[in-house]
Amino acid sequence: MNQQIEMMGCRIDNLSMEETLQTIEGFIRSGKPHQHVVVNVDKLVKASRDAELRRIINDCALINADGMPVVWASRLLGKGLKERVAGVDLFEALMARAAEKGWRVFLLGAREEVVAGVVQLYGGKYPNLPFAGYRNGYWTAEEEAGVVEQIRAANADLLFVAISSPKKEQFLGNYQAAMKIPFAMGVGGTFDVAVGKVKRAPLWMQKSGLEWFYRFLQEPRRMFRRYFIDDMAFFGLLLKEFFAPARPGKQFGD
Repeated sequence: MNQQIEMMGCRIDNLSMEETLQTIEGFIRSGKPHQHVVVNVDKLVKASRDAELRRIINDCALINADGMPVVWASRLLGKGLKERVAGVDLFEALMARAAEKGWRVFLLGAREEVVAGVVQLYGGKYPNLPFAGYRNGYWTAEEEAGVVEQIRAANADLLFVAISSPKKEQFLGNYQAAMKIPFAMGVGGTFDVAVGKVKRAPLWMQKSGLEWFYRFLQEPRRMFRRYFIDDMAFFGLLLKEFFAPARPGKQFGD
């Protein structure tokens, strides 16, 4: 049985990458809609302040930890997540598996030239990969129903949404049932990484939990507030949970 832990009010599935892929394959076989989310330091902080975002996260069918600080914090709290399942790595693995299994993929988000570039890149990398469609991530409130209908009509198996948080979680939370996609996943800036618009940190920085710092060095003015002001609340939340009295229900899925 899949074990889940709770951190700072959010559930997290304690799964390896391969276990995550197997779970997603089961979702697709079922044909029923399932929403995925990854949690990192920033999202846990936002969810601690936003009850609706926290509800959407906890209602997701699959929740992975994307960020070594979350994994380390889980171990400090005695909850021991197996490993980090980074969204960008899961996206790459799912694109490869979609080509192998014939799963239809829809890409939503980023600028038009970026999302089109992702289609071209992966279409070349995996000639058997079936694309159900794609669309950029810019639309008005009046256009939103049309976006939902476009995705529903595409009859995809996998939907990847590359728009910012918490907008992507809210979009999927509101429309996943209507779009009828077996597996929908928010992927943040993954499309920009895929086409080389944003460089990913070297592997040693990823493994050392310093990927956030590499991201900061790329865009210091934009990322300073997030990493050095907003996300500092994570340490307060961690201390509060560390010293909180143990109570039943800390572990899910026992």
